[in-house]
Amino acid sequence: MSAPSSEETDRPDLPAESDGFVRGLSQAIGGPLGEHAVRPEARRGRFWTVPRIVLGLLCLTLALSWVQKSPCQDGDWQKNVQYTRFCYTDVLALYYAEGLNEGKVPYKDHPVEYPVVTGYFMGALGLPVHALGEKYPQINQGKWFYNVNALVLSALAVASVAMILALRRRRPWDAAIFALSPIVLVTATVNWDFLAIGLAVFGLYAWARRWPVAAGLLLGLGGAAKLWPLFILGPLFVLAVRAKRMPQFWTATATAVAAWLIVNIPVAVLYRDSWMRFFDLNRERPVDWGTSWYIGRYLDTKWNTGVAGDQGPFQWLSDHVPVLNNVSYGLTGLACLGVAALCLLAPRKPRLAQLAFLVVAAFLIFSKVWSQQYVLWLLPLIVLARPRWGAIIAWTVAEIGYFAAFYAELLGAGGKPVIPEGTFVLASSLRLITVAILCGLVIREIWRPELDVVRHNYRDDPDGGVLDGAPDAGWIEPLRRRLRVTPRPAVDDSAPVAPPPTPVA
Repeated sequence: MSAPSSEETDRPDLPAESDGFVRGLSQAIGGPLGEHAVRPEARRGRFWTVPRIVLGLLCLTLALSWVQKSPCQDGDWQKNVQYTRFCYTDVLALYYAEGLNEGKVPYKDHPVEYPVVTGYFMGALGLPVHALGEKYPQINQGKWFYNVNALVLSALAVASVAMILALRRRRPWDAAIFALSPIVLVTATVNWDFLAIGLAVFGLYAWARRWPVAAGLLLGLGGAAKLWPLFILGPLFVLAVRAKRMPQFWTATATAVAAWLIVNIPVAVLYRDSWMRFFDLNRERPVDWGTSWYIGRYLDTKWNTGVAGDQGPFQWLSDHVPVLNNVSYGLTGLACLGVAALCLLAPRKPRLAQLAFLVVAAFLIFSKVWSQQYVLWLLPLIVLARPRWGAIIAWTVAEIGYFAAFYAELLGAGGKPVIPEGTFVLASSLRLITVAILCGLVIREIWRPELDVVRHNYRDDPDGGVLDGAPDAGWIEPLRRRLRVTPRPAVDDSAPVAPPPTPVA
């Protein structure tokens, strides 16, 4: 199998040529570009470059998202309009629930159920809105608060996609998967997740540019907004072990820990009970809707009998939360150990985005809580890890199906069921299954790196920073031989991998 030339590897990716799903769709407009067509990379000096088109599409998606949430913006949620119009948002609900409409300072005057950077963010936008409302009583404070948050969160979404474009200069159309995603349309402002996403993606970009201090700072702040950006340090550790780049890893990790401590310690010391609210809530919560535990509780047929001693194993776990927590953490830990083993035994060093996606997905699969907006955590990671349109569209359909079923379940919580419980469990199962399938596809491409489309345009890992092109530690190959793990002959990281026939998914 011959490797492509450097010129072929450096050529920008065209999805209608490289992605079987997009190639099939392109037949509706005459098929992929012919060899005599004016190719996009030849159109120098034009305003509408691919990155600008992608960012423009994202702005359109975000504008439509604002329209989709508009029925809820005034806070007059009569007749369950927040559920019938699919426009519920924590941003507006918590403006009142957290006392921001009364001028309460987060943590100081009221405990907040989120990590401190999210609490700071809520206060930084909410308290000025309250002060404005005090000066001009005629304004709707909740509406102003939501719109200010929507504007800032949308800016963070645009910045996140800009960073994805910077990480994939040879594959700019990958970012269109994010920009056009219905997932962004329906969940962009359900909560403050784009704050953590923006910090995490900027952290990945800083690592790719070989700025470990900046990367650690951004990942640490992201972890102080939502915990999941700190999970990226795990894949970095295993990759650094394989590539003998531990000093850079320790620099990033020490900076991340320091950043997390700096923003947490003042609140933890001054308002300990309020600071502990987030940890207490996560420790005490039982099985939540849509999780794998919820599905299991339904399938064992004993979840709603109410008879003492007649509990299935999943209902028993829900009633014994400390045990549930330990089982959930244990399964997540085992999955992470499996990812670490995969990293060390794969024929070629995996890419950072691939491992980060697997770790965050494993956390969600085994977590007892899987809120509707958590899907946003996976979106930038799967775009960087496996930018195949077909599989991501199938996953998106499942996520949107779950989104609709979730709101029907919320309506039914008032005592009048809207859909059968089995329908909601089916939607939850399809979401779980499609995420698991994405994990399987990423694992396959780690085990068979010639199937990884990103490596068709980059010699190794464009997100890897100091890991990019780094040779394996001397003990890796003897370890594989000792364990008799020889999936494929090892490939030199300095050489590109020849593309295989393009699969549809």
